[in-house]
Amino acid sequence: MKLVIFGIGYSGLAIAKQWPGEVVGTTRSAEKRAKLVSQGVDVIIFDGALTNELAEHLATATHVVISASPSQEGDPILSAIPNFFKLANNLQWLGYLSTVGVYGDFDGAWISEQTEPKPVSKRGQWRVSAEQEWQKQASANRVGFATFRLAGIYGPGRSTFDKIRAEKSRRIVKPGQVFNRIHVEDIAQIVIRAAQLKATGVFNGADDEPASPNLVIEFAAKMIDLPPPPEEPFETADMTPMARSFYGDNKRCGNARLKKDLGLKLNFPTYREGLASILEQES
Repeated sequence: MKLVIFGIGYSGLAIAKQWPGEVVGTTRSAEKRAKLVSQGVDVIIFDGALTNELAEHLATATHVVISASPSQEGDPILSAIPNFFKLANNLQWLGYLSTVGVYGDFDGAWISEQTEPKPVSKRGQWRVSAEQEWQKQASANRVGFATFRLAGIYGPGRSTFDKIRAEKSRRIVKPGQVFNRIHVEDIAQIVIRAAQLKATGVFNGADDEPASPNLVIEFAAKMIDLPPPPEEPFETADMTPMARSFYGDNKRCGNARLKKDLGLKLNFPTYREGLASILEQES
């Protein structure tokens, strides 16, 4: 199995490290490429222009994961490579990393993979459009296609611990607000299992226990014997429009398909196991 990961970043790197075969990733900058290569990953530059090197990798790829964000202009891969599926003529399966943000706001209610997306932000709308375009083209070319709508991603080097230590963590008080999370290692196992099974459709990459962000901050602060940041009322908190927009989506994300169709058990079903694992790795 040969995997090409477009836009290999935090999640893509975790997938690459666990992938049971050849992996090639793409990145936009030489600096990021050098850093990833130093970690043992084969990475090439893709800045929106199709190169012979990339075309050769696509021709031999059996699996592709898209981890690049769309923009107002559309999906950056399809925009740059309109004949994508013609080039990738050995492709068996394609996975698209999206976000649970596409669902919109459900005032804390439970949703599932069958819930219709109702994005409230432009970024969410761009995501849904990209999902749909990839689905359409994959179907037309008879390639299995799966969408992974991911919750808040965390893991080593990118967790509540890091924000608390850097004094960048904030306890924004908005009663009733909950979020799901997903450990980066669980993202990797979800995507790889789906690829191996050539699973299709939508999968919510979310943990089993949506929780208040402040509950997680307080739990993490206690684990490392540091005081939690002061509470700030949501209504008066000084936040960027993007940061404030995250609090506009309030929902509990079900993940039944991970267990039913992929037969998976999350390594970190709640933030407690995930944070404990991160702390153990640090010691």
